Amino acid sequence: MDAQFRIKQHFEASIEAKRQAGVSAIKDIDRAARALTRQLLGGGKILACGNGGSAADAQHFSSELVNRFERERPGLPAIALTTDTSTLTSIANDVDYQRVFARQVEALGHPGDALLAISTSGGSANVLAAMDVARDRGMITIALSGRDGGAMATRIGPADVEIRVPVQSTARIQEVHILVIHCLCDLIDELLLEEYS
Repeated sequence: MDAQFRIKQHFEASIEAKRQAGVSAIKDIDRAARALTRQLLGGGKILACGNGGSAADAQHFSSELVNRFERERPGLPAIALTTDTSTLTSIANDVDYQRVFARQVEALGHPGDALLAISTSGGSANVLAAMDVARDRGMITIALSGRDGGAMATRIGPADVEIRVPVQSTARIQEVHILVIHCLCDLIDELLLEEYS
């Protein structure tokens, strides 16, 4: 095995995935950042969810908002629905694992809030259930998906935004998702700065 050749292939595939998403998703990222900023300016909060690596991305996004991204500013209200193990395990045990995020959106979500729903396949049942509850609660959804968008693409309402990474590899989709999250954090900061300057 030529390890260095394989490493180079990974870098090149990641660059190509970012290039493709950079063509297809720029307008959607802009729309999503503006929608999230409107919700925050209106007193809303952002709930974020996903499974596995997407759970880590939900936590990463929330921490960047609550603490800071690249500039000092007051904390912004964001909650990762992936972090409370007592809540997650009690819902999974007492209700159904597919409801672990939906139940939290029922408890914490209000009109004017937003859901950041992350699924590389676009088909994670528990994320889709959270999207359904968010819609019923009068929230907007920003969906980070991959491939062909899966079932997520069919659940996008008029005020929602899907940001799709049009590649097949889960690893490449996750790499682009974290870049998208950083773009959202940067744009939210910039839009808030414009609003208050």
